[in-house]
Amino acid sequence: MSEKKPYYITTPIYYPSGNPHIGHCYTTLACDVVARLKRMQGYDVMFLTGLDEHGQKIEKKAEEAGITPQAYVDEIAAKFVKLWETMGITYDRFIRTTDSYHVESVQHIFEELYKKGYIYKSEYKGKYCTPCESFWTESQLVNGKCPDCGRDVTDASEEAYFFKLSEFAPRLEALLLDEEKNFLEPKSRVNEMINNFIKPGLQDLCVSRTSFKWGIPVTFDEGHIVYVWVDALSNYITALGYQNGTYNDFEKYWPADVHVMAKEIVRFHTLIWPAMLMALDLPLPKKVYGHGWITFSGGKMSKSSGNVIDPFVLVDRYGIDSIRYHLLREMPFGSDMPYTNEAMFNRINCDLANDLGNLVSRTVAMVDKYFAGTLLEEQQVIDSDEELLAMTDKLYDAVISDYETLHISDGLEKIFRVIARANKFIDENEPWKLAKDDSMKVRLSTVLYILLDTIRRCTILLSPVMPHIAPEIFEQIGACEKCTALEAANVRFELKKDITVKKGRVLFPRIDIEKEIAELEALSAGEKKEEDDGQPLEPLKENCVFDDFMKLDLRAGKVLSCEKVKKSDKLLCFQIDDGFGGRQILSGIAKYYEPEELVGKMIAFVANFPARKMMGLESNGMILSCKFGDGYKVVELDPNTKPGSDIG
Repeated sequence: MSEKKPYYITTPIYYPSGNPHIGHCYTTLACDVVARLKRMQGYDVMFLTGLDEHGQKIEKKAEEAGITPQAYVDEIAAKFVKLWETMGITYDRFIRTTDSYHVESVQHIFEELYKKGYIYKSEYKGKYCTPCESFWTESQLVNGKCPDCGRDVTDASEEAYFFKLSEFAPRLEALLLDEEKNFLEPKSRVNEMINNFIKPGLQDLCVSRTSFKWGIPVTFDEGHIVYVWVDALSNYITALGYQNGTYNDFEKYWPADVHVMAKEIVRFHTLIWPAMLMALDLPLPKKVYGHGWITFSGGKMSKSSGNVIDPFVLVDRYGIDSIRYHLLREMPFGSDMPYTNEAMFNRINCDLANDLGNLVSRTVAMVDKYFAGTLLEEQQVIDSDEELLAMTDKLYDAVISDYETLHISDGLEKIFRVIARANKFIDENEPWKLAKDDSMKVRLSTVLYILLDTIRRCTILLSPVMPHIAPEIFEQIGACEKCTALEAANVRFELKKDITVKKGRVLFPRIDIEKEIAELEALSAGEKKEEDDGQPLEPLKENCVFDDFMKLDLRAGKVLSCEKVKKSDKLLCFQIDDGFGGRQILSGIAKYYEPEELVGKMIAFVANFPARKMMGLESNGMILSCKFGDGYKVVELDPNTKPGSDIG
């Protein structure tokens, strides 16, 4: 027996600064589908996921919670493990950057890069704002003060090590443009990397810090900890045993067949990570795939905007496979997926209840009714059957190709076209009429057999996506183990001719959409109330007179674009349609939003503050925001509000 061919697929390692949510699920689900498929094909699969547990944000979160950073990440890690169990994820290895073997490997890697001359010691120099914990250059100051908070600054510097990323720019550009390697998909991401990062000039990368302690110590320089890039990105090889004695899989599985991730971290995986591997003289991963975001009301799903949907609640109410199917079906290749519970309910009712569930239950019920559960061995296939049979024949190659190339939504669409055609096949052949004519008994049995075998072939191809429902379907249609193997999806009439069915439960109960939306809203309101309990409110300010309030010109504006301000951790730059030709406003809310979340929103702003320069950019107004948990939320208005409308 020949040795199985290895296949290595990875998710990114997630940052545990808060509880896991449905926004974490798509990447891991997509990898799970591919991993399941590859195992069905006979590959020796290594499916890696895990957590990036170091950094200043974790240190701060733990301090706020009154516990150690290790205790904090241990608690969150347990929730991620529970989520993946709940979602039916079949990962082979779960890495945490606090694992001792990873720490050992990262220290070796850092030392090796230093010895090879790719890491050098330097320092940040500039003005330091203590309240903001930020460094600024002289030119970034506003009237000699911090551009973010307006407070006094002091001369300061932070010693750090830097990785010579700039040296690798020509090799990275050649890698991204190599048509044969096809290193990065979708192709649209290639131009982003080259035009936005390589052509403007790659800067050397800070890879150590001294301003916080929660990280992996640099072995040869006390006080320095390894910063995120060398620490987190190295997980893909440390988990295989590179430079540690815990595992011994590096030679077997590396290079990775594919790194899968959301689009915002493609840059790190196609510029920084390949450059590190080049410096270490190690093979590069074969492919990086950056999918779109799960979005909510037009913005990226995130904890800061309060739009996180609890996957534990969804799975408990609607079933693992329904949620898996919806997320994987709705995400187009390379594009964003707008998430709404209503869209999920419609998908469950239409695709799963009406089409797949109905096809299975109708067919099994008719076999039970007309043949006491067991079909005849004799068959009568006619020419009109060929359309459905030919459609089903085409599925195998097409769906496997779609799954392997992460076009999972396309593969599912193809399967459900066949399922829809099978339902039409029932209406065309009218088994209830055939059953009234004893001379049509063989034809009736054949019609039902073709339906059962179509269900079998579709279910095999659905099984990587819906692994829990598939065995139930196989049991109901009487399919044996041999005829449910992957390759059997490519063969007609693998079911026994005189197959015996077994009626089972309703696989996908229909959802009362209005009722469910109301119940989820009530649940969400209860959770938010519980989360808000105990949070102190800001004290009320002194009374002011009406005339003072009327001096403020409060207006509605539509966000046309929003970008992070370079070299600022706090500022976002908005272009606003204010109804009077447009204006630019800077706001210090970068910690609480991804810029893309805010585009298209109708917001409230103060229009008559004098223009002010921050970070060299002019700000004309102030965007209104509300204290929310540990952060701030922009005050949003009805999306149909006219830009420039007066608020009063």
